[in-house]
Amino acid sequence: MRRVVEILTYILQGILAIMFLFAGFGKVTGIQMHVEAFNHLRLPQWFRFVTGIVELAGAALLIVGYWASTFATAGALIFAITGVGGILSHIRVKDSFKDTAMIIFLTILSFVVLIHHFI
Repeated sequence: MRRVVEILTYILQGILAIMFLFAGFGKVTGIQMHVEAFNHLRLPQWFRFVTGIVELAGAALLIVGYWASTFATAGALIFAITGVGGILSHIRVKDSFKDTAMIIFLTILSFVVLIHHFI
């Protein structure tokens, strides 16, 4: 059973790394979707760039975490904190659950990976 949980955690870790690699790259390069999202959330564009760098760093930590689990713990913690901030940003502008669901989902996955590596 322990081995199954470990394999599922590695899969979740990979999903998070891929999702945040794409999201971070899109934010850093200024893809229109992310520019509009930060405008909608009433956040400055420089914060979009900083968020993108944080997401790319977290994804890199998760990838390195396949060989050294402390890096995966750090990456998952970064994503958990970033996710909570994203959820609060959506709540602040009164977005619908549909618009907030993806960041909620990714934040939950981040906490699952964090808890697995922390234990």
